[in-house]
Amino acid sequence: MRELAELQHQGSAITVSLARLEELLKRPEITYLIAERGGRAIGYVSWLERVSLWSGGEYLALDDLYVCSGERGQGVGEQLMQAVSDASEGKVIRWEVAEANVAAQRFYERIGASLATKKICRWQPI
Repeated sequence: MRELAELQHQGSAITVSLARLEELLKRPEITYLIAERGGRAIGYVSWLERVSLWSGGEYLALDDLYVCSGERGQGVGEQLMQAVSDASEGKVIRWEVAEANVAAQRFYERIGASLATKKICRWQPI
């Protein structure tokens, strides 16, 4: 997780403690899968189960997909996304991708995802 944040120049955004992360990952609506090779973590994917109040339908909100740089291009990302697809049971899967992350956008298009432009707003009232 930290490696992904550093790659996106957001290392300081990782403020969760290990204890809190372990607590969060026990929630039934959160899934976190780790890809390993030779007993070493080489990537991960995480998602949350959500519901759309507009449609009333459930969907999966992909939180992160990350593959270590030396492992990219070897099918790890596709396998992780296939695991999400299998878990979705036909539900829509939604996620965000940085506009500057063109390589990720190409990957998502290659696996059949459609990309829509939308601004993301954040607000932290005091």
